[in-house]
Amino acid sequence: MPSDSMEKHPHQGHRDRIRARYYTSGLESFHDHEVLELLLYYCYPRGDTNPKAHQMLGEFGSLHNLFEADIETLTQRLNCTENIALLLNLIPALANRYFRSKWSSKVTLDSETATAKFAMDLCIGHTVERFYVLSLDNRQRLINTTLISKGTVDEAAVYPREVIRVAIQDKVTGVILAHNHPGGSMKPSRADLEVTRQIVDGLSFIGVTVIDHIIVAGDTYYSFAARGQHVTGYS
Repeated sequence: MPSDSMEKHPHQGHRDRIRARYYTSGLESFHDHEVLELLLYYCYPRGDTNPKAHQMLGEFGSLHNLFEADIETLTQRLNCTENIALLLNLIPALANRYFRSKWSSKVTLDSETATAKFAMDLCIGHTVERFYVLSLDNRQRLINTTLISKGTVDEAAVYPREVIRVAIQDKVTGVILAHNHPGGSMKPSRADLEVTRQIVDGLSFIGVTVIDHIIVAGDTYYSFAARGQHVTGYS
């Protein structure tokens, strides 16, 4: 006869095996549905979360799409509680906070690679365009990160005067621009090219150079410095 614990927790053995795999090898060997299945243990203290994980991935197509959906969309499309939607929605926000904490000490942005890595961490989890100015000292060490604007999934209004204001406020001679393309290609749009030119021209009047402009699209990026477009590049 099965014990009371087996009657109450018929899937406990499977849960224990999933947890044991994570303890020994992390998430590297996990399929996406298994990652989600493990996460859902904290929403469903009992029962099999495997079907729920498959249902969620089937509805949104990927972990990326699932985690970046807003809470209202999650509750409606998954017919789930607000607590479950909140947990899922928290994942990219927590990842962004983690990475920003990792970069909290002074960092030197003296190469395309270093700047791209910083910019990709800065933009992780954002589902709308955000435009940043990275203020640097004369050794190309980061002294301030300023969010200039945020907009929609494919557009953010950027005014060169705001960038100039930040450069004057931070008393710098060099800046790097960074923004994300959350829903599209890393390739700059005509508007991206034009606003970069305007910012470069505007800052030149106050003796400030634009070293690079990095566009982040997921785990890829576009560097204006690498292509010799408008900016001065790294010394």
